[in-house]
Amino acid sequence: MIIRHSIITAFLFIFLFIVGNTHAVSAITGKVVSVSDGDTITILDSTRTQHKIRLWGIDCPEGGQDFGNKAKKFTSNLVFGKTVSITPEDTDRYGRTVGTVKIDGKSLNEELIIAGFAWVYIKYCNKPVCDQWKRYEEAARRGRVGLWVQSNAAPPWDFRRVEREGVPVEQKRVVLQSSGVYHGNTKSMVFHQSSCGAYNSKNCTEIFNTREAAIAAGYRPCGACKP
Repeated sequence: MIIRHSIITAFLFIFLFIVGNTHAVSAITGKVVSVSDGDTITILDSTRTQHKIRLWGIDCPEGGQDFGNKAKKFTSNLVFGKTVSITPEDTDRYGRTVGTVKIDGKSLNEELIIAGFAWVYIKYCNKPVCDQWKRYEEAARRGRVGLWVQSNAAPPWDFRRVEREGVPVEQKRVVLQSSGVYHGNTKSMVFHQSSCGAYNSKNCTEIFNTREAAIAAGYRPCGACKP
């Protein structure tokens, strides 16, 4: 009798654990009432509660960057005023829900990458789908789609760093073009700069802030990334 009671208790615990976790990641549905930029929207749910959503796994150009306004317009054209479903992944330091936004069966996160208006945010994109997104980004780069018409597009995380450091306006472009984040391929021990087509290739998971740091770690530049 005691054993049977223990088994029932164990099954009840497992059931409550599963239900609790399912609730934690349940989708949020609502109408898009605001688009702050390419990767940030606000929705209004059925209880008229607002939720600010940061798209997970991608990073769009900032408002002050080239193609920042075009990325925002792309997102607005696709979802503004429409009902979307969000699968939450996390909550960021600003209290925003970080998640995947779906509309008409499509992922807004993915569509931005395909259209050439977003980078895969390799620092946080750590699920199997990210491998496919990297391939979409590489295809957009090769096809010079969207922001990739630029040969030296600066990643948003570099742009934000330059903004934080207070670099004078007249020097920003020079700094951004010369100090991008580098991705090192842990298999080939080759590193790539942000404008390189192999930047987000498979196994490019080691991140460096400077060329010197990559070289000091034993990596060498690819042929296209040599000074």
